[in-house]
Amino acid sequence: MKVVKFGGSSLADGNGFAQAIKIITSDPERRVIVTSAPGKRQAGDIKVTDLLIKYAKQVINDQPTNTTLQQILDRYQAIANYFHLPDSQLTPIVDRLQNLPNGNYPNDHYLLAAFKAHGERSNAQLMALVLNHLGHPARFVTPTTAGIRVSGTPNNANVIPETYSLLEQFTAKQDDELLVFPGFYGITLAGHIATFSRGGSDITGAILARGLHADLYENFTDVDAIYAANPGVVDTPQPIRKMTYREMRELSYAGFSVFHDEALIPAIEGNIPINVKNTHHPEKPGTLIVPDKDFQPSDIVTGIVSGKHFAALYLHKYLLNKQTGFTLRILEILAKHHVSYEHMPSGIDDITIILDRNLVDDQLIDTISNEIQEAVNPDRLEWINNYAITMVVGEGMRNRIGVINDILAPLAHQHIAVPMINQGASRISIMIGTNDHDADDAVRAIYHRFFAN
Repeated sequence: MKVVKFGGSSLADGNGFAQAIKIITSDPERRVIVTSAPGKRQAGDIKVTDLLIKYAKQVINDQPTNTTLQQILDRYQAIANYFHLPDSQLTPIVDRLQNLPNGNYPNDHYLLAAFKAHGERSNAQLMALVLNHLGHPARFVTPTTAGIRVSGTPNNANVIPETYSLLEQFTAKQDDELLVFPGFYGITLAGHIATFSRGGSDITGAILARGLHADLYENFTDVDAIYAANPGVVDTPQPIRKMTYREMRELSYAGFSVFHDEALIPAIEGNIPINVKNTHHPEKPGTLIVPDKDFQPSDIVTGIVSGKHFAALYLHKYLLNKQTGFTLRILEILAKHHVSYEHMPSGIDDITIILDRNLVDDQLIDTISNEIQEAVNPDRLEWINNYAITMVVGEGMRNRIGVINDILAPLAHQHIAVPMINQGASRISIMIGTNDHDADDAVRAIYHRFFAN
């Protein structure tokens, strides 16, 4: 059995629905379908999720909602019209969207989560209606029915272990029945909707793949494969045919956008292979993501990616390595301000604390810097704002001698400074710190060294 997830760009309109249905019905193993909310139909269009957020904020602020609501309803109506679905069948979706403001929400955060989730919920319900209309037995299954239970905050939910025991008990009513699930959200123990954060529908697909013991989780999106480098940085990069979970996690962290790294966790825990494929070219093999056990890499390096959203706090203190608790005092200051650090490479007299620049503002930077200065009195304290991290990842690097030299040599040839280099204990990734304006050149230079031939 296969779990199949379609992204928002794949289900944005009637044509997208028709292509998705063609894919679903072409393989009898595709029994479980996960839908995203309708995405953009063309440049300048608005995603349905964004319209629902606008709808929610208008309700919260007691503003008129008629125009926004009609825009949302029109998106689903257009898809229904494409398949000549009778208006009466769309009535439950319309009524539910119209009645969202009348729901029982503990606070505005839960209200926002419920509104957002209805992009996926409505699309899954519509997909089931269309499939049945076309003669393919299908059932719309809500997270409540399936038992997808979550904890955490309303807009940053986490699946809880009970979900998997509940999914174990869930079965189709008939052998040829297609099960259509909305992505992006689960149900709290108190019975309220809570949404996952990044990559929400991907997470739902991974949860169902694990809980229903799928043989494969197919994730259909708008790219032919995951590539060894960003096509916006490297011209026609090599597609990755097969990679491990560990490689995908490392690359997702630094910027691969096909999968958010946390979206993989349920599939990793269930050892479910993932196949990333293109909705518009389903005949292409895509990229297969598999457990690392018994994996035989075909290349030294699998992928190279750079993230430019980092910054660093550099400290120099003579005889730092002799001072007990020096690092602890710094970490306590970060914890006090709820700031997590990404990496902390250090030497005998130096520490560099690498942070996600998107999570701190200038005022917080000054506050943290002042408190660190007062607490540990470093000889030098410097904030580096234009920091980039380039990840070079590959299972083939583990037993290869000289990989670091092969990475650094082309950078030296391009006169790219490398203020930080770090290799993880897994030996499948090497992290390089550069100035952000050098990041793309660094990716191109490393890619050329390993893939040009």
